[in-house]
Amino acid sequence: MIGKGIFNPRRSFPAPLLRLRIKLFSSVPSLTSQADIDTQLRILFEKPNSQFSEAVSLFQRAICLSNLPSGSVCNALVEALVKSKNYEYAFSVYSKMTHVDIFPSFLSLSGLIAVFLQTQKPKFALGVIGLMLKRGFTVNVYGMNLILKSFCRQSAVDKAVELFSEIKRNGVLPDIVSYNTIINGLCKAKRFQEALDFFLAMEALGCCPNLVTYTSLMDGFCKDGKVEEALELLGKMKEKGLDADVVMYGALISGLCNKGSFDRGKALFDDMLEKGISPNVVTYSCLSHSLCKIGKWKEATALLNTMMERGIHPDVVTYTGLIEGLCRGGRATKAMDLLNLMVKKGEEPSLITYNVLINGLCQEGLVSEAYEILKMMIEKGMMPDVVSYNTLLTGLGKIGKVDEALELFNLILKDEKYVEPDDVTFNLLIQGLCKEDRLDEAVEIYHKMVERGSSGNLVTYNTLIGQYLKAGIIDKALEMWKHILELGIVPNSVTYSVMIDGFCKSCMLNIAKGLFSKMRLSGHEPTLFDYNTLLASLCKESSLEQAKRLFLEMGNANCEPDVISFNIVIDGILKAGDFRSAKELLSDMLQRGLAPDALAFSTLINRFSKSGKLGVAKSIFQKMVAYGHTPDACVYDSLLKGFSSQGETKEIFDLIHEMAAKGVVLDSELISTILICLCNMSEDLDVKKLLPTFSQETSKEKSFSCNELLLKLQDYHPELHLHAA
Repeated sequence: MIGKGIFNPRRSFPAPLLRLRIKLFSSVPSLTSQADIDTQLRILFEKPNSQFSEAVSLFQRAICLSNLPSGSVCNALVEALVKSKNYEYAFSVYSKMTHVDIFPSFLSLSGLIAVFLQTQKPKFALGVIGLMLKRGFTVNVYGMNLILKSFCRQSAVDKAVELFSEIKRNGVLPDIVSYNTIINGLCKAKRFQEALDFFLAMEALGCCPNLVTYTSLMDGFCKDGKVEEALELLGKMKEKGLDADVVMYGALISGLCNKGSFDRGKALFDDMLEKGISPNVVTYSCLSHSLCKIGKWKEATALLNTMMERGIHPDVVTYTGLIEGLCRGGRATKAMDLLNLMVKKGEEPSLITYNVLINGLCQEGLVSEAYEILKMMIEKGMMPDVVSYNTLLTGLGKIGKVDEALELFNLILKDEKYVEPDDVTFNLLIQGLCKEDRLDEAVEIYHKMVERGSSGNLVTYNTLIGQYLKAGIIDKALEMWKHILELGIVPNSVTYSVMIDGFCKSCMLNIAKGLFSKMRLSGHEPTLFDYNTLLASLCKESSLEQAKRLFLEMGNANCEPDVISFNIVIDGILKAGDFRSAKELLSDMLQRGLAPDALAFSTLINRFSKSGKLGVAKSIFQKMVAYGHTPDACVYDSLLKGFSSQGETKEIFDLIHEMAAKGVVLDSELISTILICLCNMSEDLDVKKLLPTFSQETSKEKSFSCNELLLKLQDYHPELHLHAA
C-alpha cells in the first residue's frame, strides 16, 4: 500500500555502495564555508565539464567534516546524477543527505523513483511514492505510470493492478497510458478476461481506447491462438473510426499464418497495401515463413525478392523463418545455401538460426554437414549452447554413430569453452548405448552424470531399468526402482510399461501382474501395449481364463483391443483347441472393423489346418486374399499339409496350380511339402527319390517358382498331368 510504504535506504543497495571511499585531491581547496562547498560542487557537477566522481567525493568529504552543503545544491547534485544515469552515486548522495537531515526536494524524490526503476526495484519506488505523499507532495500520474510499466516488465502484473487501484484511492486519475500499460501486462500474462474488463472499464469512465490499446489486445489474442477474437476487435475498432497501422496488421497476419490460414493472412496483407500502408520486415517475415511451412518455396522466394526490391532488408528473424521452413520440408541443403546468402548480405545468424539448421540437417541424416555448421558458428564467435550439442548427439544416435557421439561428449567435458551438459545430454548417450546393448558403458555415463551433481530423471531410470531387465540382471533393475522411490521421483506410465514388459519377457509373470495392478492403483491407465504384453504372457503360460478376463476388461477400461490383442487371444484359444470361441472372436474382430493382418490370417490358417478344420481354413484363406493380403509360403504349406492329411487330392492340385499361376516363390520346406503331397497321391512316386533330385535343382537357383517346379515334375512324371501356368 502506498500510504504504508516502508523505505529503508540501507536495505536497497549493498553496504559497500554506501561507503564510497573519499578521494583526497591535493587540488581541492580547504572547505571553510557552505558557500565555498556549494561553489566547488556546482563547478564539478554542472555541464559542460561534469566530473561526477569528484563531485561525489567532495560531497562525502564535506559530510564527514560536518561542513554541510546547502539543501538546494545537494538536491541539484542528486538530479544531475540521475540525469547522467549515475544511479549508484545518486542513491549514495541521497542516503547521506537524508542521514544528516537535509530534506530531499520533489525532483530528488522523483529522481530516486527513476533510480529504483532503472535498477529494477519497483517496490522501493513505491516506497518513495509513499514518502512523497507523507511529505505533502502531489504525486502525478506520470510517475505512477513509470512504476506500473516497471512492474509489468518484471511480470509482476498483480502488483501493477494493486497499484492501479491504490492510485485511484489516493486521488490520482489514471490516464490512457495507465490503462494501456495494465492491459498490455495482462495480455502478456495471458489473462485476457481481466484485460477485457479493464478495456470495458476505461470506456465506461470516458477514457477512449486508442490504437495502442487495441494493438495490445489483438497481439495478445493472436499470440494465444485466439485470432477470431482479435479480428472481432478489429471490426469494433473500425466502427469507432480508428484505422489499423502496420504493427496491428503485422500482429493479425502473424496470428492467421500461425494458425495455418495463409490465404486469410495474404488477404489482410493485400488490404493493407490497398490502404497505402507499407509492409515492414515483420509482415513479410510472417508471410514468407508461412509459405515455407506449406511447401510453397517459389512463392516464398518471390516474396523475399519483392521485399528487397521495396528496400526492406530481411532481418535475422526473416532468414531464420525461411531456414526453418526449408528444414521442415526436408530441404536442409537449400537452407544451407540460404544461410550463406544471409551471411553474404551482412546479416549475422543468431544462435537460434544455427540451431534450426543443425537440427534440420540432423533430421535428414546429414550429420557431417551439421558438424560443419557448428564449426562455422564457432569461427564466427558464436558459442554453441547445450541445445546445439544435444541436437548433434541426437543426429549421431539416429544413424547409429554412438562412438562419434561419445567422442563429442568427451570433448564437451574436457574443454572449458564447451557448455555444461544437461540431463538431456546424458540421457541421449545412455539411450544410444542401450540400443546397442552396451549396458556397462551406459552405466558409466550414468555415474558421470551423478558425479556432476545430477541425480537424473525418469528418462534416465526408465532406460536403464528396461536394459537391465532385457539383459536379465533383475537385481540391478529392482535396485534402480528402489533408488527412484528414495529420490522421491514418482514413476510414470512408461516406468511401469518398461517393467511389465521386462518381467513378462523374463518369464516372471506374477511380478508383472503385480506391477500392472500397482500401475492402476497409482492412477496410471495401462496402455494397449501393456495389455497386449500381459495377454501374450498369460497365453504363453496357458493361463487362458485370466487372459480372457483381461481381454474383456480392456473395453471397460476405455482401451479397445486392436488386431494384435485379437491375434494373441485367438491364437491362445486355438492352441487350447477351442475352435468355436476362436471363430466367434474372429467374427467379433471383423464386426469391429478390425482387418486381420497377414500374420493373423497365417496363424488362423495354420491352427485350423492342423486341427483338420479345412473348410474353415479355406474360408479364412479366401478372406485373406479378399482383404488384399498376399499369402506367403507358410500359408500354402499349412493348407497343403492339411489337405494331404485328409486325402483331398483335388484341393491339393487346385492349390498347386493356383500357386503356379500367382508365381509363388518356393522355399525348401514348401518344395518338400509339395513333393510329399504328390507322393502320397501316387504310388508311382517315391519321395525319397524325388527330394534329392529337386534339392540339387533348387540349390542351383537363388529362387525357385512353383511354375518351374511343375514344369520339371511334368518332365519327370507326365502321368501326373501337372500343367504349368
